Amino acid sequence: MSDAIKHECGIALIRLLKPLEYYKEKYGTAFYGVNKMYLMMEKQHNRGQDGAGFASIKLDTNPGERYISRVRSIAQQPIQDIFSQINERINSEMTNHPEYKDDVALQKKHIPYIGELLLGHVRYGTFGKNSVESVHPFLRQNNWMHRNLIVAGNFNMTNVNELFNNLVEIGQHPKEKADTITVMEKIGHFLDDAVSKIYKDLKKEGYSKSECSPLIAERLKVGKILKRAAKNWDGGYAMAGLLGHGDSFVLRDPAGIRPAYYYKDDEIVVVASERPVIQTVFNVPFEEVIELDPGHAIITKKNGTTQIKQILEPLERKACSFERIYFSRGSDAEIYEERKELGRLLMPKVLKAIDSDTQNTVFSFIPNTAETSFFGMIDTVEEHLNHKKTKAILQGQRELSAEKVEEILSERPRIEKIAIKDVKLRTFITEDSSRDDLVAHVYDVTYGVIKPNDNLVIIDDSIVRGTTLKKSIIKMMDRLNPKKIVVVSSAPQIRYPDCYGIDMANLESLVAFRAALELLKDLDKYHIVEDVYKKCLTQVNYKDKNVVNYVKEIYDPFTDEQISDKISELLSDENVKAEVKIIFQPVENLHKACPKNLGDWYFTGNYPTNGGNRVVNRAFINFYEGNKERAY
Repeated sequence: MSDAIKHECGIALIRLLKPLEYYKEKYGTAFYGVNKMYLMMEKQHNRGQDGAGFASIKLDTNPGERYISRVRSIAQQPIQDIFSQINERINSEMTNHPEYKDDVALQKKHIPYIGELLLGHVRYGTFGKNSVESVHPFLRQNNWMHRNLIVAGNFNMTNVNELFNNLVEIGQHPKEKADTITVMEKIGHFLDDAVSKIYKDLKKEGYSKSECSPLIAERLKVGKILKRAAKNWDGGYAMAGLLGHGDSFVLRDPAGIRPAYYYKDDEIVVVASERPVIQTVFNVPFEEVIELDPGHAIITKKNGTTQIKQILEPLERKACSFERIYFSRGSDAEIYEERKELGRLLMPKVLKAIDSDTQNTVFSFIPNTAETSFFGMIDTVEEHLNHKKTKAILQGQRELSAEKVEEILSERPRIEKIAIKDVKLRTFITEDSSRDDLVAHVYDVTYGVIKPNDNLVIIDDSIVRGTTLKKSIIKMMDRLNPKKIVVVSSAPQIRYPDCYGIDMANLESLVAFRAALELLKDLDKYHIVEDVYKKCLTQVNYKDKNVVNYVKEIYDPFTDEQISDKISELLSDENVKAEVKIIFQPVENLHKACPKNLGDWYFTGNYPTNGGNRVVNRAFINFYEGNKERAY
């Protein structure tokens, strides 16, 4: 995106179903799981660059032997940093103990990070300090093996305060209010409860204390623990967890907001946030990587049995459409086609904006994620030109000369790489006084390919705040002296804050919201702002299920086109010589292109959970009162 926004994290879970000796014999190393985890995390680097973490559990260790290892990093390249630390430790142990080389049992006993159960996480911090304490996986330690809990997730909860208060009511004293801690303690509470009950039952049945441990592992019902823990969660989540004795789970939210995919064979169970990650790392076909259903968990017991279990009643499926537009890797077969379709569907609006004058139009894209939509757009330009050529030849009948036919057939879309992103510049933008000039140079342009009577059409995947577009891209494009600059967004207008994982917590930063406010002023209808504020205030103490999104009334008086035109005004200043036109994807076209991911609350205000309306309510109150706090 031209306006970088921080977003969902990535999870990776690996359970090796065979003894480590099997992987040593077949793949040449007992570090097979660690190697695969490195690849899975690197392949999800797009989902998080602020921090990364890794945890492993060894099965069937003796008392006194370390069986849990964890390493986390917020280094500039956190994934590489983690695995450098792991490799250094492994190499050090192997160098100091040559006897470990071909003895997998000794490797497992003495070398950390080698285990049958592995959990990885890559993170974008949506708010708060980016400290190593904020990096997943989180660990809840206990002397009872079964009560050790490791949690990592891709999630945001809208009702952290309620969940925190629930913990206090049951007698806990959480060390902080962060949703990760709250969620982990909630699971941990019901895990403790279940272990205690099973232990008491076993004692009544006459088992000794030492005999109880393996039987607790057998009898523990992970699905039941998750049902009790997740009962009041409101948010988007793919939650992964490991229990100290070897059970594991990944739970997906009931609306399917956050993604999760899994693959299983006789050697491995693997779960990740993205399908192509599993396809690439394990070389398996598309159809064998299964999407985890909303409200369901994939649970693997210590004995290796795996089941898909419904934990929560699924809601209407509202999988995040931004996954398809921007976040997920474009190498996914479905996502690639969907992004192309987003480009194709925009072309009627683009052709209208340039009066179908493709001959005097240069088409380009803002790197890098808009490239696939650009291909779809160009496919449609070529179809348009083919119709035009066919019509010209048919109208000419037999009177056309060979030269004229050749001239007609030679017309092609004019494609150029215009915007060039200089990523390194972002690092140095710190001081407000010099910020604008530096931002203006985040993008550079290719000179010499635009003629003075040309239109320049450039596609981006979305326009959030419009800051970089106004301060950099449009100004840089204008230096090429085009007649008209048409900026095309493959996403619709972003009108509402997100509360399920993306860093869009307030309203006033959204350019579509600012445009609506300006239109209200233009039409002398700004009183609607105060009316909405009063309606929001009356709902502050309502239960989430009763809260209505009155912020929609800010946009109701206007068509999409009116808001787009006002955004065009806001993002172009008096120094820009070219006419500027900004085009957005209609919501109905987004649904056509991405029929399985209908989560569109950013654009429509139709939140998939009750907590969403409370968040937008609070965001509007904060805006009106000039309060800079987050809405959730």
